[in-house]
Amino acid sequence: MSLIKSISGIRGTIGGKAGEGLSGLDITKFTAAYAAFISSCTENRRIVVGRDARLSGAMVEKIVCGTLMAMGFDVINIGLSTTPTTEIAVTEHKAAGGIIITASHNPGQWNALKLLNAQGEFLNDAEGKEVLRRAEEEDFSFAAVEDLGKEMRDDTMVQKHIDMVKNLSLVDCDAIAGAGFTVAVDAVNSVGGTVIPELLRQLGVKNVVELNCEPNGRFAHTPEPIPENLTQISELMKDGKADVGFVVDPDVDRLAIVMENGEMFVEEYTLVSVADYVLGATPGATVSNLSSSRALRDVTAAHGCQYSAAAVGEVNVVAEMKRTNAVIGGEGNGGVIYPELHYGRDALVGVALFLTLLAKSGKKVSELKKTYPQYCIAKNKIELTPEIDVDALLEAMKEKYASENVTDIDGVKIDFADSWVHLRKSNTEPIIRIYSEASTMEEADKLAEDVKEVIKGCI
Repeated sequence: MSLIKSISGIRGTIGGKAGEGLSGLDITKFTAAYAAFISSCTENRRIVVGRDARLSGAMVEKIVCGTLMAMGFDVINIGLSTTPTTEIAVTEHKAAGGIIITASHNPGQWNALKLLNAQGEFLNDAEGKEVLRRAEEEDFSFAAVEDLGKEMRDDTMVQKHIDMVKNLSLVDCDAIAGAGFTVAVDAVNSVGGTVIPELLRQLGVKNVVELNCEPNGRFAHTPEPIPENLTQISELMKDGKADVGFVVDPDVDRLAIVMENGEMFVEEYTLVSVADYVLGATPGATVSNLSSSRALRDVTAAHGCQYSAAAVGEVNVVAEMKRTNAVIGGEGNGGVIYPELHYGRDALVGVALFLTLLAKSGKKVSELKKTYPQYCIAKNKIELTPEIDVDALLEAMKEKYASENVTDIDGVKIDFADSWVHLRKSNTEPIIRIYSEASTMEEADKLAEDVKEVIKGCI
């Protein structure tokens, strides 16, 4: 059994002894700690709760809602919903925060509580650590009977979210409808199975091919939307049955795109393509994390705009986007953040903006892909012995490559003229993760291997 506590929430496998898996006691303790933290910040006694469709979702939802009421909070339960919908619901209901019950791309035996502030955004480092402290020390107190909260249901938020996407100035429903697209969708049998097809139809897509769109929580394949897990929709696309394929993870904050020939558009290029479209209409700054493709930087520069990189993690990207007043940003895992709607990764926004771009371009998806800078990212790791000081090793690597362009806000990233490598230590095991990008996968892998040898030499 596994239980992972972090500043963004608590994640674990369902069952087992308390403290070893995500048991009912762990759910209660962490929810109570979050509620106590919110109580220390505001007198607002309203919290939004939403969940994805995984098998344990209904059970966890009952514990979370009951615990929040026991802590004296009124719960707005929006039921089966996406992560971005839940984020929007927090501000729509003027709530003090929100809890999303989802383990994102983790397999079905996992679940998690993701924690939001009053802006519908993830807690920052200090806030998350305070919740962890309260949970560890059991620093919370339940409400007296007269002060218990109540639960209210709101089943309208998904449609409100769709309406907000449709009404964005850069979303052109007429162009999408006029293009006559056939669109395939793989939603891994989670909540995206109802939300994405409905969004497509309301955007004007008449022909929707649904794969794994029954929100029963029985994931048809490993849910992370990466190429090795997307063979079913790839095979369908090879038969020429659709113009484009969209794949989302269980909580619908990541978007992968499949080209009309069955090949992957590549997750990194979800943000790159959408940003290219947005910058063409509304020039401004862009942001992604240090492990995301250089292609976004290149596209941003081509529009005469400024790109900046943030530490890995949505909360860090959002902070940098606010600092630079960015018009578009996100992460290379298919996460698009479009501030005109809200500061959160949102696959619905990604779908709508990409389809508008595709319709207006008059190109096939594969033709569109060729218009962007072509890079390949390799993801490797090097295992270390527990006694090795990883921080000292990363510092040594920083000094070793001091003549290059080095960034150290999150591990060590070394930018070369035509490639880069990013070294990050794992928080859970003695390894260094190595992300490298070059113009071909062979070059990216070789760069990673070369850096591994340098690391071994430093050891």
